[in-house]
Amino acid sequence: MEFLPKILTYSEQSPMLFTRLIFWLFFFFILLGYFIVYRGRVLRCTYLFLVSLYFYYLSGGYFFFLLVFSTITDFFLGQAIYGVYKRFWQKTFVSLSVIINLSLLSYFKYSYFIADSINCLTGWEFHVFDFLAHWSNQLTGSDFSVNRIILPVGISFYTFQTISYTVDVYRNKIKPVTNIIDFGFYVSFFPQLVAGPIVRAAEFVPQIYQKYKLLWREAWHAVFLILNGLVKKMVISDYISVNFVDRVFENPLAYTGFENLMAVYGYSIQIYCDFSGYTDIAIGVALLLGFRLPINFNSPYKATSITDFWRRWHISLSSWLRDYLYIPLGGNRKGVSRTYLHLFITMLLGGLWHGASLRYVIWGGIHGLGLAIHKGWNALWKNSSWIGGRYYPRRLIKILSLFFTFHFVTLAWIFFRAPDFEHAGHMFGQIFNYFGFQQVVAMLKAYIGIFTLMLAGFVIHWLPDRMKELYRGVFIRMNVVIKLLVILLLLLFIYQFQTAEIQPFIYFQF
Repeated sequence: MEFLPKILTYSEQSPMLFTRLIFWLFFFFILLGYFIVYRGRVLRCTYLFLVSLYFYYLSGGYFFFLLVFSTITDFFLGQAIYGVYKRFWQKTFVSLSVIINLSLLSYFKYSYFIADSINCLTGWEFHVFDFLAHWSNQLTGSDFSVNRIILPVGISFYTFQTISYTVDVYRNKIKPVTNIIDFGFYVSFFPQLVAGPIVRAAEFVPQIYQKYKLLWREAWHAVFLILNGLVKKMVISDYISVNFVDRVFENPLAYTGFENLMAVYGYSIQIYCDFSGYTDIAIGVALLLGFRLPINFNSPYKATSITDFWRRWHISLSSWLRDYLYIPLGGNRKGVSRTYLHLFITMLLGGLWHGASLRYVIWGGIHGLGLAIHKGWNALWKNSSWIGGRYYPRRLIKILSLFFTFHFVTLAWIFFRAPDFEHAGHMFGQIFNYFGFQQVVAMLKAYIGIFTLMLAGFVIHWLPDRMKELYRGVFIRMNVVIKLLVILLLLLFIYQFQTAEIQPFIYFQF
């Protein structure tokens, strides 16, 4: 009986993750309750809202109070924006929403970054102090540490989600939700709560008021997505991370340039399988509950330009940055030079969104510079008759574009993943100065299992869409008994690859 309280309460060492058996037991019991309430709209929303809050508690502890605070704040500010007619007050309320949300995000995510930056520039000695923990200790007698600010799980995602809601109400793109339970359900819906996708109210809220509808074909499609996500995460991402990528990134000087380069390739497929795997599971779980979440990845390493990459990678974030940052800055309406500047600023801030470190800012700046150069190149392309199909076959240009884009994105990942600039510099140094050509064959033999799994991941990723649709369709149409057998075999296969310590999803830290 001692086991039951442990799984019903938050544990910092074992938070609720899609890759833990406890989550699927949790989801099974959620479905049992859902079968009772799903026909009644009010009961269904209330039930899922409470379940989502409980899920967030199991994932992030008592920080679910912040989620409740954001929900209440933006619900009433949305009502206020819609309820006044003077533009001044509408601007005041939407500005208040943005300031409150970004202040909370900045406090938890950027306090160390801001304090370190000030100390570095001025020579002062600011120290981070957790005021919330201090107030809690004073009021409730708790014993939280005041010298460490912990980042709440998923705060970057639900903060952007609530900001998009109040801004869209201000822009008259949507009407405010009139019931706080419905709004709380939209903000906290547990499949996408902690790592996206960032769902707009216009996409999700109308589904709240629709009757539950799920065809058998859709249900099996959801199961396919869940299995696909688990394979991506636990078979490919976790295995190559623990057994190769993490080791090289932690100590690049202990490995040849070839091993460093392969680790960077490995991280490229690792982070894709990790994040898109989470998204696949989230979309599948949401679909079983009758809700459709937007696609967040579309084979990003098939991109033939950096612009194309950002149309395929973390689509909900890139579209959010476009609609709520790039366009308000002026977009492409202020002339060519300002357009490039707006792109660069947007990606710098997009990099900072990922983490409070200059590494992420540099990573974002590299992508911003790439977007600006590509935009300029497109303008040159249109005005140059000799570039393109006249002298070079279109297929060759496409292959070269894909090759260049992939390596641009991949090398930029070094700044994203490396622990610090020193490690990043060591990796570049090893790759370009100490490659170890004479050891390549020996290394291929030594890492045959890891490299085979990496290659399989890339091959599956680069398969034509029609082939992926083919095997998805085959799974959906096959006999139920065969489907269950396939599911059982896949679960056994996943279990064989499971590492001793389950790895959290990479984007949980953002």
